[in-house]
Amino acid sequence: MTVLPLSPSLYDRDYALWIEDTLTHLRNRDGTSLDWQNLVEEMDALGKSQKREIESRLRVLLTHLLKRCYVPSPEDYRGWQNTIAEQRSELELLLKQSPSLKAYFLNVLPPAYAYADQRVRADYPHIPFPQVCPFELDMEIIGDRRFW
Repeated sequence: MTVLPLSPSLYDRDYALWIEDTLTHLRNRDGTSLDWQNLVEEMDALGKSQKREIESRLRVLLTHLLKRCYVPSPEDYRGWQNTIAEQRSELELLLKQSPSLKAYFLNVLPPAYAYADQRVRADYPHIPFPQVCPFELDMEIIGDRRFW
């Protein structure tokens, strides 16, 4: 008995069209025609994506805060400060759009700081960075406080 290969689903053939089709079914409350498996996977991926973005932006923010506060390189200060402002703004926007992620933000702060600390020590081995985190690791980190 020969088994014929299944033809690729709309999801596999044309992702943008799959989204349009899924939105149409959702708007029409047509649950019977939805591609439930891929819809669930996409929703799960969306949630993970927001969490990854928060952690990534925190890592960049904390790395640049450490550089700005401890690396004596005035020619770089403006760039670091611009990066700090941008990351703070984007984190604030993410948390405004999804307030339920504040708990995740607070949980991921310590490992994000550990990453930043490791990164700056590798990039600037001659700089005596503090042994413990010099910043209050809470929501204030995304405020406009100038730690330097």
